[in-house]
Amino acid sequence: MKPNRHSLRVLALLLGYPHAELRAHLPELIEAIDAEAAIPAPRRDEIRALASELAKRDSFEIEARYVETFDRGRSTSLHLFEHVHGDSRDRGPALVDLTQTYEKAGLFLSPEELPDHLCVVLEFASTQPAQLAHDFLGEMAHILTLIFSGLQKKGSPYAALVAAVLELSGQKVQAVHIEPEETMDESWAEPEAFGGCSTKGQARPDATQPIHIVRKTAATAPGVTA
Repeated sequence: MKPNRHSLRVLALLLGYPHAELRAHLPELIEAIDAEAAIPAPRRDEIRALASELAKRDSFEIEARYVETFDRGRSTSLHLFEHVHGDSRDRGPALVDLTQTYEKAGLFLSPEELPDHLCVVLEFASTQPAQLAHDFLGEMAHILTLIFSGLQKKGSPYAALVAAVLELSGQKVQAVHIEPEETMDESWAEPEAFGGCSTKGQARPDATQPIHIVRKTAATAPGVTA
């Protein structure tokens, strides 16, 4: 199996926030993945096109697009466990388990880093032997496929980076159906006045609503003691 340490490290960097320092080193990053040649050549061409766009466009536009792509909506979130656990309590134990996996391998995160962020996952994989990295990322292929599909649906050039991760883990790159997400306006919409408790709760006043009658017993009647 080809070494892929440099390629994984480059993908981790390119999936990170596109600050000025990162954009200043784009030529070296592309040179590194070309030299290692672990990523298929057609995919490297797509990554090269993304790097060229990051280099030539206005920094404010690039950074705003990054936030819009990855921080607005769950389908393209780089936090892997959001795609599995959402905001449920199950995410906490999963994060702890992943952190322990890193620490056993000698990788310790700073307090502000979450272990399920794809950049962190790739950084960890880049420290492992090629076969272990291949198997580790392969276990997350179904999540990576969801992210790739979300990015492709948005027409984002960042889809090439996630596709490259899938290829390095020996997976077929194939988009799957993504359910439409609520817009921010829909999820925060207030109900109409006197229109019910919430848009997803009580029915509208002109709709049929069930009535539950509970018989009041002497033991529960006001002013009566047992």
